[in-house]
Amino acid sequence: MEIELYVGGKSALGDRTDVLKLSSNENPLGPPPVAVDAIAKAAVNTHLYPSTDHAELRAAIAERWDLDAERIICGVGSDEVLQFVTQAFSGPGDEILYPEYGFSMYPILAHMAGATPVTAPETDRVVDVDALLAAVTDRTRIVMFANPANPTSTFVPVAELERLADGLPKGVILVLDGAYAEFEEGYDGGAALAASRPNVLVTRTFSKLYGLGGLRIGWGYGSKDMIDVLTRIRQPFNLSTVQLAAGIAAAQDRDWVETCVTLNTEQRARMVGALRQLGIACDDAHANFVLARCADAAEADSAEAALNDAGILVRRVTGYGFPEGLRITVGDVAQTGRVINALQAWRGAK
Repeated sequence: MEIELYVGGKSALGDRTDVLKLSSNENPLGPPPVAVDAIAKAAVNTHLYPSTDHAELRAAIAERWDLDAERIICGVGSDEVLQFVTQAFSGPGDEILYPEYGFSMYPILAHMAGATPVTAPETDRVVDVDALLAAVTDRTRIVMFANPANPTSTFVPVAELERLADGLPKGVILVLDGAYAEFEEGYDGGAALAASRPNVLVTRTFSKLYGLGGLRIGWGYGSKDMIDVLTRIRQPFNLSTVQLAAGIAAAQDRDWVETCVTLNTEQRARMVGALRQLGIACDDAHANFVLARCADAAEADSAEAALNDAGILVRRVTGYGFPEGLRITVGDVAQTGRVINALQAWRGAK
């Protein structure tokens, strides 16, 4: 009962039919057409059990990201892979450490394992490696955070990740949640770290860039020994035939990735620039969303109300420690324009 119920982003505004949902960091272009085709073809075989080893999906992931398929584990979204690692490597009396603005699932996962969630302060909304290292105790078993981060959209350079991985005591696992890794140019999500260091596990998802959030497909990459342990507590049929087919098709579609990343990069810069021109604080963003920080909670209430009046849903992040914050998913050209226009009208009416 210590677990706080997870609350997702809103998806409706009364009876309105023109709602623009920018509260859950979803791909405005939807899923790759090749994945939709694969789903349709796989649907006729749903009377058959799926594979238990996910060999074809792991092979597709390995080929796409130049990884060792034997060091990959697949899960129901990356959330399930995070659950595997907390369940396997922590329990009562242990601590799971994460940054103060970390994803709200982290304390939930800690409590699910019977461990104690512990936070370390960030610096200017960026994960602070020194603060994390200083917060490690002899009870710490896992350190985890998203990079790029949710809900701040900030980023920790690879050199700092290396320093953290090498600075942790023996037996402490570093989990790099890479749900938004594809949106940071040149970043491998920590794969090279996981390949070279036995205490690093990276997780990835097909929910964000690949637009398959409704199917829940994720994966993790780490040392063979660690993956072997996680596989022992994985349900044998955790991914369906449809999920596997969609994941394989999506992993192989590189043109779709380029299209979506290009769109996000352009519209993200447009959104950040517009917010700053309106006097709304916004850090440089590295994911598919921005964190708009109003002057205070009252101003955020007012801005959110104006967006809602325009049929736009964004995510309040008060529970993350930002009562003044609005997390806004980066949409396509028209959607981004709609947000900017609504905020400009709101600012002009104040």
